[in-house]
Amino acid sequence: MKYLLSLVCLVALSNSVFSNDALDEPVSKHGKLSVDGINLVNESGEKVQLKGMSLAWSIWWPQFYNEATVEGIKNYCHSNVVRAPLAIETNDGGYLTDPEGQMQLIVDVIEAAIKNDIYVIVDWHEEKADTHLEQAVDFFDKISKQYGSYPNIIYETFNEPTTQSWSDVLKPYHEAVIKAIRANDPDNLIIVGTPTWSQSVDQAAADPITDQKNIMYSLHFYAGTHKQWLRDTAQSALDAGIGIFVNEYGTVNADASAPVDLDESKLWWAWLDENNISYVNYDITDKDEGASALIPGTTAENVCKEEYLTESGRLAVEQNKK
Repeated sequence: MKYLLSLVCLVALSNSVFSNDALDEPVSKHGKLSVDGINLVNESGEKVQLKGMSLAWSIWWPQFYNEATVEGIKNYCHSNVVRAPLAIETNDGGYLTDPEGQMQLIVDVIEAAIKNDIYVIVDWHEEKADTHLEQAVDFFDKISKQYGSYPNIIYETFNEPTTQSWSDVLKPYHEAVIKAIRANDPDNLIIVGTPTWSQSVDQAAADPITDQKNIMYSLHFYAGTHKQWLRDTAQSALDAGIGIFVNEYGTVNADASAPVDLDESKLWWAWLDENNISYVNYDITDKDEGASALIPGTTAENVCKEEYLTESGRLAVEQNKK
C-alpha cells in the first residue's frame, strides 16, 4: 500500500511539473492564459511559455491551413501554439476581397488547434491595419463571439506596424479592437503590434495600454539582422513593466534569406528562455528561402517530419524541445 501511495504521488507530481518540451505543455494542462506583471501565466497562476510555429500569409499558402498541418506542427514540430496569419490586402487578394474564403481558412486552423489541444494565435496580418479599423473590429468581433469561450484562443490585432505613431495611431487602434474583443471575451490573451515592424517595444512601454488586462506586446526579430541592440531595447521594455510575446522570429535575415545565423539565434533563445518569453518561428512554408521550415514540395501530411525540414526548421524544432 505504501508503495502504491508513493507511486500515485510520483505520477501526480510528474503531471504537475513543467516540461521543457512544448509538446508536453498543451492547453489541457494550462487552461486559460493571463498576464501577471510581465509574465504569461496559466490558470493556476504559474509561469508558462509557449513555443511553436507560424503559418504564412493565408492568401499564398492555403494548402497548410488545415488539420493535417496543425497535427504536424504539434506532434513533429513539438509545439503548443500555432499562428494563423490572415492576409488582409495584397496584390493577389485577401480578406478584404474574399472575406468568406479567407475566414474559413482561419476557422479551419482554429478548429484544428482546439481538436489538437494547442493554443492558436489569430493574426490580422498586414502593415496598415490602422486604415482598416472597421474591418478589423468586425473580424475580431466575429472570432471572439464564436471562439472566445475556448482557452486556446489568442488574438493578434496588428501584425507589423511600420512608421505609425504608437501613441497617436497604434494605441487608439488597438484599444478599439480590444474593446470589440472584450465585449465577447473578457479574458483571453491579446497581443498588440508595436512600431517598426513590431520591434519598438520601448515606445509602447513608454505609453502602455492601461485600462485592459491580459495584454502583451509583439516583438519580432530575425537573428541575422536583429542583434544585441534589439535585445537591449526589449530588455528596457521588460524593465519598464510590459509583457512581451515573440509571435514571429526567424533564424535568418529579415528578408527571409539565408544563411542561418546560429550564434545569434542561440543568443536570442537564451535571452527568451531566461525571461520566460514565448516565441513562434516563421514560417511553415515549402518556399525555397532561408526562413522556410519545410523543403520544397512538402505537403500538409508531411509537415514537420524530420526528413522534410530545412536547416532553419530543424533548429526551431530542436529549440521547441528544450
